[in-house]
Amino acid sequence: MTKPPLAQHVIGIDVGGTFTDLVMLESHSGAVTIAKVPTTPDNQAYGVLNALQEAEADLSTVDLIIHGTTTTTNAVLERKLSRTGLITTQGFRDVLELGRRTRPQAYGMKGMFTPIIPRNLRLEVAERMDYAGRVITPLDREGMRQAVQDLLAAGCESLVIHFLHAYANPDHENQAADIAAELWPNQYITKGHALLSESREFERGVTAAVNASVQPLLERYIQRLVSELKTHGYKSEMLVMNGNGGTVSSKDVAREAAKTVMSGPASGVIAAINTGKATNHHHLITYDMGGTSTDVSVIRNGKPSISNEIEIEYAMPIHVPMIDVRTVGAGGGSIARVNAAGLLEVGPDSAGADPGPICYGRGGTEPTISDANMILGRLASSAVKSVEGGISLDHIKSVFDETFGQHLQMDAVSAADAVVRVANAKMAGAIRMVLVSLGADPRDFSLFAFGGAGPLHAAAIAKELGIPSVLVPARPGITNALGCVVADLRQDFVQTINTPLAKMDANSLHDVFAQQEQHGRAIIDKEPVQIDQMIVSRSLDMQFIGQTHILNVNLDNMLMPASKDAIQALFEEVYFNRFRVRLNKINANIVNVNTSVIGKRNAFDLSQLIQPSGRKDSLEAAQIGMRQVHIGGRFIDTPIYQREALPLDVALNGPAMIQQMDTTILVEADDTVSSDAGGNLFIHVGQNDRKASGKGA
Repeated sequence: MTKPPLAQHVIGIDVGGTFTDLVMLESHSGAVTIAKVPTTPDNQAYGVLNALQEAEADLSTVDLIIHGTTTTTNAVLERKLSRTGLITTQGFRDVLELGRRTRPQAYGMKGMFTPIIPRNLRLEVAERMDYAGRVITPLDREGMRQAVQDLLAAGCESLVIHFLHAYANPDHENQAADIAAELWPNQYITKGHALLSESREFERGVTAAVNASVQPLLERYIQRLVSELKTHGYKSEMLVMNGNGGTVSSKDVAREAAKTVMSGPASGVIAAINTGKATNHHHLITYDMGGTSTDVSVIRNGKPSISNEIEIEYAMPIHVPMIDVRTVGAGGGSIARVNAAGLLEVGPDSAGADPGPICYGRGGTEPTISDANMILGRLASSAVKSVEGGISLDHIKSVFDETFGQHLQMDAVSAADAVVRVANAKMAGAIRMVLVSLGADPRDFSLFAFGGAGPLHAAAIAKELGIPSVLVPARPGITNALGCVVADLRQDFVQTINTPLAKMDANSLHDVFAQQEQHGRAIIDKEPVQIDQMIVSRSLDMQFIGQTHILNVNLDNMLMPASKDAIQALFEEVYFNRFRVRLNKINANIVNVNTSVIGKRNAFDLSQLIQPSGRKDSLEAAQIGMRQVHIGGRFIDTPIYQREALPLDVALNGPAMIQQMDTTILVEADDTVSSDAGGNLFIHVGQNDRKASGKGA
């Protein structure tokens, strides 16, 4: 297959819960176009087309479109799924419901869980493998055929085949799939082992069930969108972001639809990695605050934290490799209220894109974080994506007075300040928990603030956590879309072998790695995208025998085939670094073999994200006014700067507000700001206070 030439005219589009963001890069001219439009939840394709229209994109000249979508995530969370049937080993139809015998709420007597496949659509057939993959009961082929017919009669559109111990021997699942293919009217047949060759039947079953139930939805959405793009002149293949930070062809994305969960958040982390490399910031905490939620992830040594265990809601573990992103229900549109206990509560409910916060002027009636920031002078009406005319500040204040005045004995300003502080504490808590779980010290990181609302809250959150600096990229509000543009092609593979290291044959282990690599290279080679280089990363999931904790052991710096002694020593070092304990006399166990195959795309010059022609020669020339802004418990006369006009050698002291098309940045009174040649801003937390007190920079 002949690869197309390097893409020169590229569009990245990310669909968020509130806004759909677009960035268009033209390498020949250096032109950069950005757009931000409301998301259209009923059909995300409309929001994508609206963004393309706002950017005035001529699709006939575009080489490549990369798309990040929340279609699968929303479908699972909202339970708007295709009707799906499951056929499993006799006696195991309830595995999705029994789970791990946990409870939705650790304490209390209430809480319910409903599996995504109802019990009447979960059928059993006679077959059985043991843990080693040996056949105990042959597959009942006639029973399988009858089960398929019963599910078709029940109106199922998708099918899951999930047999016990199929990871050790997939023969029965393969036989069953062949039988089903003779009867099933479409390609929506998911084999549990094919998607996830891992032990733990509950997690493997849930992953397969999620995949099957969203396949038709994702494929229909992608096909509609691709058809609309072609109608408007687009001639190339569209790529779709996966949750692992890589991309896959739109033609193939529905086959492993579950991998698109966390697609949008992953793209933001990829953009952060690229920006961090350009600015020599290799240890970052990504903080993406949008309109609906806040996503947090950790980057160490320029690499994201990858997890094979993402649980997007209770008893919904999806075990495919994804960038480890934690989400908290606090965004610009998060609704603030007084709960039954008389306490102020922010989120997780959101006003969304329609009607949105009160300040959008689209009919919103409930107070939100964005409305609080508007009262505090931290948002200008011109900086809000609102309808013509908008809503008066007095009206927003009256809603805050009515909502909080009686219960909390606060005026509108005090209530707005309380809403922001509660939201900041909630987001800081989420970041703190991520750092604790990884054993990381916040003082070793910079906070990478993006999303439409992130830079407005970043300095306060960094201060609470002891993070010394905040990195605000050139275009925070469209960073997820930018991540789509710079993302590489990526395929991840996991295979359970569950073998003591002492019994592992080094050549056999090497063969597993080689097979995974070969499979990944073959998939990437088929993609209609020019690849600059291919990178292969290998690791093992290991534990001491008798333990449940699993640690990932990276083998990238180890010669292959790796010796048992070398693997043992490396595992012990990883274990010590995590738990500060050495267990030298306990044998190690290899649980999973992991391989990532990454097709690196040609890098883009991102220095043009802010047009150099708009830069002013001085800080004074970039100032566009003064405004009363509530900082540190009182209103302060605060200079307002236009970010696109700031000189690249900017050095300013807080307080200050910095506005741009896609976000607003708050610099508190004791902070300082500097910039680099790429137009990235660095907020040095507390540095202005240190200078004033003579403590040094």
